[in-house]
Amino acid sequence: MSQPLYRKVVVKVGTNVITNEQGKLDLQILDQLVTQIAELRNLGVEVLLVSSGAVGAGRSIVRLPSNLSLVASRQVLSSTGQIRLINTYADLFEQRGLTIAQILVTKSDFRDRLHYLNIRTCLASLLQQEIIPVINENDAVSVTELMFTDNDELSGMIASMMQVDAHITLSHVDGLFDMSHEEKNPAVISNIDIATEHFHQYIKPGKSEFGRGGMLTKCHIAHKLARFGITVHIANGQTPDILLDILGGKEVGTRFIPQKPVHGRKRWIAHSEGLEKGAVTVNAGAETALRSQKRANSLLPIGIESVIGTFFKGDIIKICSGNGEAIGYGMAQYSSEKTKELLGKKGEKPLIHYDYLYLMP
Repeated sequence: MSQPLYRKVVVKVGTNVITNEQGKLDLQILDQLVTQIAELRNLGVEVLLVSSGAVGAGRSIVRLPSNLSLVASRQVLSSTGQIRLINTYADLFEQRGLTIAQILVTKSDFRDRLHYLNIRTCLASLLQQEIIPVINENDAVSVTELMFTDNDELSGMIASMMQVDAHITLSHVDGLFDMSHEEKNPAVISNIDIATEHFHQYIKPGKSEFGRGGMLTKCHIAHKLARFGITVHIANGQTPDILLDILGGKEVGTRFIPQKPVHGRKRWIAHSEGLEKGAVTVNAGAETALRSQKRANSLLPIGIESVIGTFFKGDIIKICSGNGEAIGYGMAQYSSEKTKELLGKKGEKPLIHYDYLYLMP
């Protein structure tokens, strides 16, 4: 490979890629993965690795009683398995002359702009020192309501935060299969243009055996990132040289074609689902105006019908339609109390300016 297709990438590797049928770490697959990343680093590609597998690694260390709760079991397995997982990566990368850093995060670490920027500074500094960040959710302290859907969501947030060229999801399947017809051997879809195609028609939802997410989650993240201008690949992580093939421009797996890049602050807001401090309900006219393709519109008090919860200036809030459906997220320019005072009034400053607004597709 003379010239890699991308200069900065997030590689997300799923539990089922790097563990065997018993859920234990597959050292051969891990060695292949590290070898490819090392070659990409030698070609000047910056790589951020988001790796699942801590719980799987824990299964090879600890035998748990059957009466232990699911939450406690996950905490024990992840906290013991993370040590084995990161040590395995450290040894394999060290053999190739590369240094890694461990980053463990929870969804609450992305709860405000300050924490978000702090994580970004850390990751940027590691890349600048030619250190490969190995990132995983801190399952030992994550609370159920603040857990990522799975590492697909986490890696999507990292890709968006670091403004990478591509997000590569390595799964245990070859890509997104065309399941719109009842065929015995459905074909892998090579390219999806989110501007013209809707991926739901191709998917039969299902979850992986050891992971928390499935193909539907992967595609939702891919759709969001492609809207931000990031190319997304879904491919089989157990296929030899899969990363080298992708960055070499070969047509493997499924590629989500990117659209026009989106401002960085909008990217942060787009990943704020579940972290909002309050919500507002808007009328049909406001929803239509916000979704207008002809011009960019902010959310004005005249279009707001009700306020839910308490929020202050700078907080992320959810925007709901009249039937309660979430249609977007944004940064409030003033508090919930002031919003209540301005409900339905004309000529007032927007509660959410367009530059701080993200609308769901």
